[in-house]
Amino acid sequence: MQIGAVFPQIEIGADPGPVRAWAEAAEDLGYDYVLAYDHVLGADISNRPNWPGPYNHTHLFHEPFVLFGFMAGFTKRIGFSTGIIILPQRQTALVAKQAAEVDVLSGGRLRLGVGIGWNPVEFESLGQDFHTRGKRIEEQVELLRRLWTEDLVTFDGRWDRIEEAGLNPLPVQRPIPIWFGGHAEPVLQRCARMGDGWIPVRVTPEKAAPMIERLRNYARQYGRDPAEIGIESWIVVGQDGPDEWAARAKAWKDLDATHLSVNTMNSGLQGIDAHIDRMRRFREAMRGV
Repeated sequence: MQIGAVFPQIEIGADPGPVRAWAEAAEDLGYDYVLAYDHVLGADISNRPNWPGPYNHTHLFHEPFVLFGFMAGFTKRIGFSTGIIILPQRQTALVAKQAAEVDVLSGGRLRLGVGIGWNPVEFESLGQDFHTRGKRIEEQVELLRRLWTEDLVTFDGRWDRIEEAGLNPLPVQRPIPIWFGGHAEPVLQRCARMGDGWIPVRVTPEKAAPMIERLRNYARQYGRDPAEIGIESWIVVGQDGPDEWAARAKAWKDLDATHLSVNTMNSGLQGIDAHIDRMRRFREAMRGV
């Protein structure tokens, strides 16, 4: 398994100094990649009593593409993964351009994790339709791959139209890998049909096992080799210790997970040094897995 570190978005603050220190530490500790997820806007929930999500306007989020462009300037080896960005609330061609630029500046180190999201406030504020996001993401993925691999593209879809236009520069990876995040059955089917990998965030190995089996069965139905579809999981390191971390990692490895990320947020850690120390302890625990 590749071992990644989840960027501690909501706890690291806006000062670029700790952001750089954290990324440099992740690379120095031997992590294979950095994972960051996004929210463009945070909603004020004081007048939204039935708010469904865990984040609001008080939570700080760095924008992943800009963040990775910054990190690419001072790292040499570590990969970058959006895990995830909400693709249907963004303009497809702009995402293609931003992702290609990060891939160029990093020398081909980007993996694009995408999802449909849960926050209607962001969709409305960004001028997109919350209710068509599932269908739209499929069209977007098709267009992204064409924009990353063809000099000129003509595309006439339901949501996007391009006539004889293309990106310059094209990315190093042609195409950039696209992974799908989420747990709903349509996500599994979509990933089996057109994804390079699946990100089952906040799911235990026990709950993930039957979903992985269904994902693989769907892949076979679409004529794909299930081994071509990567699987990435998260481990949240709270008050438990290295033995428990290693046991959970072993459970994911037994499910043939290809990527495993450590999330140090919501663990009561104070300051960037505490996050880095927890990352160090986790990396040491993974040596025996």
